[in-house]
Amino acid sequence: MTKIPVSLQLFTLRNETEKDFVGTLKRVAELGYNGVEFAGYGGLTASELKNVLADLGLKASSSHVPLDRITNHLEEEIAFNKEIGNRFIVCPFLMPDQRTEAHYKELVKTLNHAGKRLAEEGMTLAYHNHDFELETLSNGKRALDYILDETNPEYVKAEFDIYWLAKAGEVPAEWLKRYEGRTPLVHLKDMTTDSEQFFAELGTGGVDLEAVLALGQAQGVEWWVVEQDQSKRDPFKSIEISINYLKEKGII
Repeated sequence: MTKIPVSLQLFTLRNETEKDFVGTLKRVAELGYNGVEFAGYGGLTASELKNVLADLGLKASSSHVPLDRITNHLEEEIAFNKEIGNRFIVCPFLMPDQRTEAHYKELVKTLNHAGKRLAEEGMTLAYHNHDFELETLSNGKRALDYILDETNPEYVKAEFDIYWLAKAGEVPAEWLKRYEGRTPLVHLKDMTTDSEQFFAELGTGGVDLEAVLALGQAQGVEWWVVEQDQSKRDPFKSIEISINYLKEKGII
């Protein structure tokens, strides 16, 4: 059975990439990650970034692209990401003023339009959640269910963030089962078991990671994506702890 590759969301190392983008990618590769999920491209051209990835033996698993870019600059993102070999564009975050029922309706239209356009190019759009999408709307649905149920499943996929699902009191594995075949990307994250519920290195917290990992093949997951929004230690050490956990579990 082919193993699902493991990527790192570079937001985890945002301070490090600001100082040395290419050097940071090199360290990620040295730790054994198969790819990276972009949150910006370090000021490099697509051609330059393609060469860097090839030199380091890394793949572009996906790119987090702000909603404004998806709405107004999609063609630029398509061209850039096709050149670096990335198939997945992810809508990563909604600003507080965008978390309204009226905006969710507009969001559905935007995602359907962008998802169809990406599909025409052999690419895929995914939506990444936080915990605010687990709030209940006036129709009785949670916002995340509404977004996924109202978008075309052929064109709009999910990138479930299991930390934020757990933070909202949900069982992450159940969400993968509910949206079977619609989760090509999954953010692997852990959470401390104390009242702070802080971001934790994989295997050091209380999120049921094994239940999620066990579903990967059946659910059609194409990339596991490690992310740690904040760390109380050197973030390079954090991502080393996390990938060592995955190595111990035979995931990578």
